[in-house]
Formats: sequence, C-alpha cells, structure tokens
Amino acid sequence: MKKSTLQKHTKIANDIMYYIYTHIDTHIDIEDLSHNFDIDKFYMHKIFKTIFGKNIYESIKSIRLQKAASLLLTNKYSTISEIANSCGYSSHASFIKAFKERFHCTPKEWRKGKYITYSNAILKASHIGLESVIDFSSLTPEILTMPSIESYYIRNSGYIYNLKETWQKLYTLALTSNIKEYTTMALLHDNPTITDLKACQYIACLVTREQKEILSTKLPKFKTSEGVYAKFDLKGEGEDLIRFIHWVYHNWLINSDYETSTKPSYLIYHKNNFFNSSNTFEISYYVPISF
Repeated sequence: MKKSTLQKHTKIANDIMYYIYTHIDTHIDIEDLSHNFDIDKFYMHKIFKTIFGKNIYESIKSIRLQKAASLLLTNKYSTISEIANSCGYSSHASFIKAFKERFHCTPKEWRKGKYITYSNAILKASHIGLESVIDFSSLTPEILTMPSIESYYIRNSGYIYNLKETWQKLYTLALTSNIKEYTTMALLHDNPTITDLKACQYIACLVTREQKEILSTKLPKFKTSEGVYAKFDLKGEGEDLIRFIHWVYHNWLINSDYETSTKPSYLIYHKNNFFNSSNTFEISYYVPISF
C-alpha cells in the first residue's frame, strides 16, 4: 500500500472513530455514517477493520458498554435505565444482556462493588502496582468552564504501550514543519480503570495556530467539548498518571456529589514526560462534570 493511500485510509478510520465517540449517546446508523463520509459502506467497513483490527459494530458496542460501566460508578443519582439511554441503548433488556456478557455481572452488581475486582485485574495484568507512592487525597480541583480546543492528533491504541513512539512522531512533525509555538495535549477517550489498557484510545495532540495548511494535509483534527470541568494540577512520573486517573474515578468522583458524562477527559502538558529523559510530567487534568 502506498504511503499516501495509508494516510488517506488512516484519516477516514480516525474520522469514523471520532464520530462514534462523539455520538455514542445517540443511535448510530451505518447507512447514515456511510453517507456522511461519502464512502461506500462495505469499503468503509474494510478500511476501519484494517486500521483498528475490529469492525465498526464491535467498536460501537464496546464503547457503549465501557462508557456505561464508568457512568454506573460516577453517576450514583442516575438510574440504570437513564445511564443505558445516555450511552445509546434504547432497550433496557438488551443493555442488561450485553453488560453481563462483557463484565460477567449485572449493572446493579457492578455498582455494589464488582467493579473493584475487575479494575484491579486490569492494573495487575498491565504490571502497574495498585498502591501509588503519591497520596492524591489532598488534591482539590478547580471547577471552571473550558472552551472548545482544536488540535491535530495521532491516535495510539493503548495508554502505556508505544506512547513514546507516537509522541516522537508528533514532535518530529512539529520540527520538520518549523512549528515553534505549540502545546501538547492528550485526549483520553476511554476510562482506563475499567478498560484494558492495551485497548484504550489515547490521542496525542498538538495545539497550535502555526502551519495549519501543512498539518491539515498530514494529520486529522478534532475539537474538545466545551463545558464545565474539574481541573487537577499534578506532577509525577511514568505510571503515576494511570494511578491518578484510577483515583479520580474510583475515589474522588464516587465520593463527591458530581457526576460525569460520556465526554472524554483530557490533559494539557506543562512538561511532557515523553520529551525528557527523567520521565517526569507536569499536567493539568480535566474531567467533565455536572451537579
């Protein structure tokens, strides 16, 4: 396959995946999706599976379930039916069946504590210690309204593996495009406390107003959702970030009166650990909330 063809296919697949994540709370019709992207339905399926290794239907189902599993923990004032509807399920019975197949328990059992065993197994399988050397309990977020942020990105499958290589590609593109003023950001589509870290969608982003004509020919772009967020400022190294996100979802959100949504969280790097030998980072982490 030619490089230009691969770039075209990758962009199409990324655009489809981005659409799925941003419309997961609605009914996603494949025919409409094909029409929106002006591409043959069967060709669209082929491209998507080639790039991501699974078909569109499997991706939609997987994303719906992991979003629902996350909301079942954080949105304690919402009923199971309300959460199912917010993740695109029109049938309560079909949601219960699909959830049991994926998580081996009912949504009610999940809420009562089954999620702890499931989540800890993910961390163990990824060789990440369950006890962090950092005590996050003293962290207090700032609540603020964030505007939509536009960025160019490279998608990485996994929150741990191959991230350095992905960031190096983005950094190389910035250097070769002579971009001097930019910010790095990561969009975290999936909740790593309940989704295998190898399967999580991590988006490495470049935020800049320079060389748009060059970047737009090489990279897809997206905009974050504007809205109300809880902002945490954090310093750490390496895998501290995964442990921190684990704390946000399993401790802070559960014990607060806030709820979250299907919108992704994201972080803005003030110091990117993938760009320094010490593997240390300084970030602002934003999680969408409502009250």
